[in-house]
Amino acid sequence: MTLDLLLVGYGNVAKRFESLLEERRAELARRHGMRARVIGIATRRGGCRYVASGFSRTSASSPPDGHVPAVDFIADACARDRDAASEGRLVVVETTTLDVERGEPAVSHVRTALAGGAHVITTNKGPVAFAYRGLMQAAERAGRRFLFEGAVMDGVPIFNLARDTLPAVTIVGFRGVVNSTTNYILTAMEQEQPFAEALAEMQAMGIAEGDPSLDVEGWDAAAKVAALANVLMDAAITPRQVERQGISPDTGRLARAALASGRRLKLVARAGREGNRISARVAPESLAADDLLAGVEGRQNALILHTDLLEEIAIVQRSGGLTQTAYALVSDLVAIARDVTGACATPQSRRSARPGRTL
Repeated sequence: MTLDLLLVGYGNVAKRFESLLEERRAELARRHGMRARVIGIATRRGGCRYVASGFSRTSASSPPDGHVPAVDFIADACARDRDAASEGRLVVVETTTLDVERGEPAVSHVRTALAGGAHVITTNKGPVAFAYRGLMQAAERAGRRFLFEGAVMDGVPIFNLARDTLPAVTIVGFRGVVNSTTNYILTAMEQEQPFAEALAEMQAMGIAEGDPSLDVEGWDAAAKVAALANVLMDAAITPRQVERQGISPDTGRLARAALASGRRLKLVARAGREGNRISARVAPESLAADDLLAGVEGRQNALILHTDLLEEIAIVQRSGGLTQTAYALVSDLVAIARDVTGACATPQSRRSARPGRTL
């Protein structure tokens, strides 16, 4: 079975995802019966283009290539690749950057793809943080999957864990260190490394957001809190409703003071129920040395789930980066492939794909 992929956003994560599919091509085919090809790419700066044969740029139905809205390109791709869409083999891979105002245009990208019969996988926190309920309802109506495992802790299966392995368990709250860039900076500043130098290192590694203010001002963590609360706790909040305090060069003095007193300063993201409402917060906290979150170093992340039956469950990510985030997309893609394979009644219902970029 061949899945057709439309890449919306083609930055570091999307490129690593593409190369990871190539590296694991034989294994994916052998273990999951899955192949994938990229049929088109949409970027903000580079425009939109088809890269697979059979998608003529000159046909009457073709949108003008280049700088057209990605939503139009997605809709056109769903119409052109209608066979793959109807068979559940068309997947939109959304990796655009976070918009902390409304989650756009990512929310519209997801909605348009689902309406056109495509599954969606994304590393963008915006759709889950701003429009989770509506998009899940749209996915259910379309009979398609909307998956986002890479939106919070790279490739660590947080959402899969709750969805697939915790039946009859209620998550009543959580707290964690969920932003690698700020945790790296705080760890570096404890050792007298300047704020700007540590941030530059994270940018050079491609881990910091394209706009680093999203990291250091706490917006990335706030979006993750909203996403986690919406999915795990059935909340309906946005990043704007998360109390937020980031870090700055001045925070280094607080981090060193905490370390000198046997404690650690961490940017902690948390949410919990207060009656009928969800309280959510991101802010630096001075933690006792024996707190699990206090031991999270550098680029490491950790999340502690508070549950009714299992009490606390902790998930620690010892390393994070492009490969881990790209892997989350691969994991989501395999989940879709399993669904499609299980839904196919006979081999005859699987049509051979046209030649394209096979991964």
